[in-house]
Amino acid sequence: MQKVQSIAELAKSYLAQVGKSLARLPLEKIEPIVLRLEEARLKRQQVFICGNGGSAATASHFACDLAKGAMVPHKPAIKAFPLTDSLPLLSAWANDLSYDEVFARKLAPWVQAGDVVIGISGSGNSQNVLNALRLAKEAGATTIGLTGFDGGKLKGMVDICLVVPSRSMEQIEDVHLLVCHLTTTCLREIGGTPDAGV
Repeated sequence: MQKVQSIAELAKSYLAQVGKSLARLPLEKIEPIVLRLEEARLKRQQVFICGNGGSAATASHFACDLAKGAMVPHKPAIKAFPLTDSLPLLSAWANDLSYDEVFARKLAPWVQAGDVVIGISGSGNSQNVLNALRLAKEAGATTIGLTGFDGGKLKGMVDICLVVPSRSMEQIEDVHLLVCHLTTTCLREIGGTPDAGV
């Protein structure tokens, strides 16, 4: 009979696996993301973020952190908008057209050349995220992807892609949120404010 691990053992194993993913995280991808978002701040360009499920929560969280947590004195705030947050509009497009189009349709009236669109998809194959990124590229926006596994379709279609080296969706989402917090911290500190009490 197989021995069942204790909760403490399971927790230790889980955290060890997350640690391995963090140790192999391609940190060279962080700098271009931070620098592009800093450019968007200074040029007052818009930043749109989307994702599904847990990644939808991360998109909302990241937009909040960029708009508030990355604020520094004497610089404009980042114009960050989650495409995940208006349930009435999202459900209207899903009901009347297709769930595959919800983010692209919400993005279409607002995105402009020079804006930034960030797609978060653990698998890299979320069709509604891919459609939003495709529309963003057609509009002349910079596209950024956060994904995992092998990067999926998303990896080959964005300007900057950070792939979490893991095959566990939960752990990919864990690391995505850490990357969002890391990015926000870098944006705040290069602006000269080490701790904003976020």
